[in-house]
Amino acid sequence: MASVIKFGAFPVTKQKTPYTFAFVNLMPIVPGHVLVSPLRVVDRVSDLTEEEASDFFLTVKKVAAVIEKEYPAQSLNIAIQDGPLAGQTIPHVHCHVIPRVAKDLESVDAIYRKMDAKEYDQEEGFAAAKKLYDRDAFAGGIDAGTPPRSAEDMEAEAQKLAKNFDVKARV
Repeated sequence: MASVIKFGAFPVTKQKTPYTFAFVNLMPIVPGHVLVSPLRVVDRVSDLTEEEASDFFLTVKKVAAVIEKEYPAQSLNIAIQDGPLAGQTIPHVHCHVIPRVAKDLESVDAIYRKMDAKEYDQEEGFAAAKKLYDRDAFAGGIDAGTPPRSAEDMEAEAQKLAKNFDVKARV
């Protein structure tokens, strides 16, 4: 049986490469928001081995190409918050791959405020989702504007995206 892949304290995905995994965002800023993270839990990009770093950034590139195609993006935000002072809320390196289209947010730079905003804190989002799952009433979230998605919705999106990758890259 394959080991469970976790981001923070929560199981997240079956989609992986030898050193990296990717998963759809619990509370996406825009549709298609995906996270890419190394399998080994490290706080900072500089803590990755050469092999991990190479696999991580090549996976970001592959995910970016798929996201741009699947969510007819005109551009992408590809962002790493490397450490707490850079806005990292979970001490596990991860890269946000966020598709962008004209007028998807109030301004082009609004994405950065949203990434830093409390309602997009993944750890808090996962905790809220777990609490709601435990109550068996997944009807809300951190705030009414950005509810955590159901596991079923996230799995459906992940399966849709997975069809665009080489089968060898999956578990």
